[in-house]
Amino acid sequence: MQRMAISDYINEQPRRWQRRSGDAKETERRLCQLLFLSFGVLCILQATLNVALRLTLYSNKESTHSGCNVTHFSDQNQVKEVQMDCKYNRLQERLNALTRDRDLLENRNTELTNTIKAVEEDRDRWKMKLRELSGCASSQQCPADWKEINSRCYFLSTESKTWEDSRTYCLSKDADLVVINSEEEQRALYRLDGKVDLLFWIGLYDTAGTFKWVDGSALTRPFWQSGQPDRGGPNNREDCVEMYHFNQVVASWNDAPCGAKRRWLCEKDPYTSS
Repeated sequence: MQRMAISDYINEQPRRWQRRSGDAKETERRLCQLLFLSFGVLCILQATLNVALRLTLYSNKESTHSGCNVTHFSDQNQVKEVQMDCKYNRLQERLNALTRDRDLLENRNTELTNTIKAVEEDRDRWKMKLRELSGCASSQQCPADWKEINSRCYFLSTESKTWEDSRTYCLSKDADLVVINSEEEQRALYRLDGKVDLLFWIGLYDTAGTFKWVDGSALTRPFWQSGQPDRGGPNNREDCVEMYHFNQVVASWNDAPCGAKRRWLCEKDPYTSS
């Protein structure tokens, strides 16, 4: 009888808390791997930028030493003219190099910003998963009058304001105008309140000829209407973006004057309650 009891104990299945603890450790290990991998990607991008800048500076130095030899000129006027041309050419080459470096740095900065944002989103998802597996997850909620979609909180106004005033309202609620990162989110927001002709501001605007989101990230997946953005033509400025549900779901954005009054859509993280 005693042998049978010992055998049953040996074959007993792992308890639920033991399995949960193992899953939590595995998720924590994956989170660490993700963070190390993301750090490695950032290091590679930085190294690539440094090499590109060094090559640019080297090519500029080589170009300034060619074509400026004045020893074969006997006329002093010709010498001065050649020297002036060389000086102008060097300055122009330097300006071009600085312009290229600036554009390169801006592109790299945008790439790094998008990479960091993606890493932070992955980190937050893994942290939430880790808390759930550890049995320490807190409930997350959206405020009253806000709608939760895919673990994000959205507020669609009933009144109309300019783009700037709309954003000011969102910021006063610890939120910002909506940033649409995927087709899935675009489709979820398209019929937010079921109205076919819904029209509201989103967090996309034109800065120095480039459309960017209010969080500083670059526009990577646009959903423009046909022929848009047209920036309003020569007699108008259309630097802010609205979503208009009269058009198809993947072609519903339009640039419009920022001073026009529209409804608006705010977005933020849910708050945590213990």
